[in-house]
Parts: sequence; structure tokens; C-alpha cells
Amino acid sequence: MPKGYWIVHVDVTDAENYPQYVKLDTPVLDRFGGRFLARGGRCEGPEGPVRSRHVVVEFESYERALDCYNSDDYQEAARLRQAYSDSEIVIVEGT
Repeated sequence: MPKGYWIVHVDVTDAENYPQYVKLDTPVLDRFGGRFLARGGRCEGPEGPVRSRHVVVEFESYERALDCYNSDDYQEAARLRQAYSDSEIVIVEGT
């Protein structure tokens, strides 16, 4: 079964409060078996503009990645992410 991935692009707009999101999202991702492959770190945008922070989370399946995102607990965290950053999440199925 192909794995599932969250690819997240973030510009934090409220650095003081953004850690509240991280505090809520990490236990939810752990519960759904999410594993961080990238979480911040250096990046380059050789073909256009990019956000300042990028995160890749691996799940055992695409369905599990969707279940995590759609869970009530993650949606609570997402509201904080949306309040304290400009960001997008793309959920993709691996090969």
C-alpha cells in the first residue's frame, strides 16, 4: 500500500503564538503514525518564490494521512496554524 504524505509550506506571521500550534499538532500526528521527514531547515527556491518553512510528514497510507488531517483534534490545531501563519497543506499518495 502506498504511503501518504503531508507537504506543508508555511510563513509564520505570529512567531510568539505559533508554538501553540506545534504543541497541539505534534501529539495528533504521533497518534496517527505521522513521521516528520522534514520540519523547517534550510531550503532553496530555484524556480520561483517559496515560503520560509517547509514540512514533510509521512504516514503509513494516504488514507491515514487524510484521517489525521480530518480528525477533530487536528482541525483544532489547524485553526491555530491558520491564525498564526500563511500556509498550505497538500496531501499526496506516494508511489
